Amino acid sequence: MSEQQSAPEQLDAGKSQGRAGAMYKVLLFEFENFQGCKVMFSVQCKDVTEKELVKVGSVIVESGPWVGYDRRGFKGEQFILEKGEYPRWDTWTNSQKSSSFMSLRPLKVDSAEHKLHLYENPGFTGRKMEIVDDDVPSLWGHGFQDRVASVKALNGTWVGYMYPGYRGQQFIFEQGEFKHWNNWEAPAPQIQSVRRVRDMQWHKRGCFTVLDPDPAPSPNPNPAPAPPAPLATAGAS
Repeated sequence: MSEQQSAPEQLDAGKSQGRAGAMYKVLLFEFENFQGCKVMFSVQCKDVTEKELVKVGSVIVESGPWVGYDRRGFKGEQFILEKGEYPRWDTWTNSQKSSSFMSLRPLKVDSAEHKLHLYENPGFTGRKMEIVDDDVPSLWGHGFQDRVASVKALNGTWVGYMYPGYRGQQFIFEQGEFKHWNNWEAPAPQIQSVRRVRDMQWHKRGCFTVLDPDPAPSPNPNPAPAPPAPLATAGAS
């Protein structure tokens, strides 16, 4: 398996468009609660301010998933954006470090299966934890420490969090190898929870909303007339 490329290298290699044939659509709004200037994206954008947006105050993901960044050129803090509405900045991040949103790209989701290897030290050494088709809200709860210095995403796409319960700074792991925490732009080798990013092609209850069930059939507009009531018989005299 080749070493994980940086985000711009992935984009140049044509990997940013996600699953082949997938449709991606996201709406960015200038102000909170979907107000102000609105811009629609279906492909990656290195600088949203080049699209008449001074800032991003709210987001609606109609189909995805996407990953946003707080700096231009797919750099800085990462935000996973799955199908749904994000009325203000603290709904797409709970790290409380930055409200900036400067670039975004479609997130590649190319497998129905999920397998992730976490390593204690850089270069895939030290203690190892394997996660298969599961979400882990606490590594400590599964007997693994919070120090994660290298990662192999063997199948599927994952998001790691600095703190338990899917809280804190987020780190995206698309399929590939990450030999050092610098490869996922982490400030320290610390991950305490991880979960899968799931695509609606295989996971109807993943990051995409579930469609309403088929509506009940409407009543017949021309129902058959009810049979006449039987005639009453006369009583005995």
